[in-house]
Amino acid sequence: MTESARPQGSFFGRRKGHKLRLHQADLIAQLLPQLALDLTHPAPSDLRTLFDGAVDAVRLEIGFGGGEHLIAEALAHPRLGFVGCEPYVNGMAKILAQIETHGIRNIRLVAGDAAELLAWVPPESLMRIDLIHPDPWPKRRHWKRRFVQDATIDAMARAIPRGGEFRFVCDIDSYVEWTLAHFVRASQFEWLAERADDWRLPWPNYTMTRYGRKATREGRSASYLRFGRTDTSQ
Repeated sequence: MTESARPQGSFFGRRKGHKLRLHQADLIAQLLPQLALDLTHPAPSDLRTLFDGAVDAVRLEIGFGGGEHLIAEALAHPRLGFVGCEPYVNGMAKILAQIETHGIRNIRLVAGDAAELLAWVPPESLMRIDLIHPDPWPKRRHWKRRFVQDATIDAMARAIPRGGEFRFVCDIDSYVEWTLAHFVRASQFEWLAERADDWRLPWPNYTMTRYGRKATREGRSASYLRFGRTDTSQ
């Protein structure tokens, strides 16, 4: 699909990478269909019913990459349900391997477009949404491809109930500034930082991703932004 033909707000990203190993390909063929959400059918009225065991709330991670953060969160919070969205097939294969190894039962996956997923979920159904080290699309002509846009903020505001959060981690200053500018003018959210360390340091129990460690080695400091959902009227 060409860029002009994509739905507005689509999640842009690499969909292919290195050739999958035999077991990875088998996981994509056999395990992924068991965990993948079918966005062509209406969502259940309560997303918690997507999971085999009882869960208290559901969270979403957009573009989970190798899955380090999502796996750690799912293991640490067995009473929460997690949805991971990732269009990059190698990332999907990596997280499937970890799900199999650890016998994780509280993760569901979407191999595609986060904007479509946000449109699919019921209102106020996601207690938290994480976007960690997204592609910054640094060239000005590509800024429209950044996930943080006015339209996607509106979509997240629909999906997150009052008291829920959107969390954003990025080591590219221009995208951090972009994100702050967009959320400052969004009446449905408030930036939760009260002092500099609230955005300079990871929140408690944050799992550093492989990309995050690479950024640190290369001398780039990440910002850790938290935005609380404040207004449910929109």
